[in-house]
Amino acid sequence: MSHVPHELADEFPNAVEKIHELKLSNAHFAKIADAYHEVNREIHRIEAEIETTSDAYAEELKKKRLAIKDEVATFLNA
Repeated sequence: MSHVPHELADEFPNAVEKIHELKLSNAHFAKIADAYHEVNREIHRIEAEIETTSDAYAEELKKKRLAIKDEVATFLNA
C-alpha cells in the first residue's frame, strides 16, 4: 500500500501547465479535476490509516480514481 498521494501534477508531470490552464478555462475539466482530488484525498486518508473502511470500498475508490484519471488523460491528449 502506498501512502503517497497521487496528485494530478505527479501523475502527469509533463502537463502541469496544461492542467492549470484547463482548470481555469474549462468548467467540465475543473469539475473532473476536483472530483479526482476529492477521491484521491479520501484514498490517501484510508491508506494513511486516518480513516478506516472496508477493503471493498477502498478498491471501489481506487477504480473510481483510475476512471477519472483516464478522463483527465483524454483531455490532456486532445
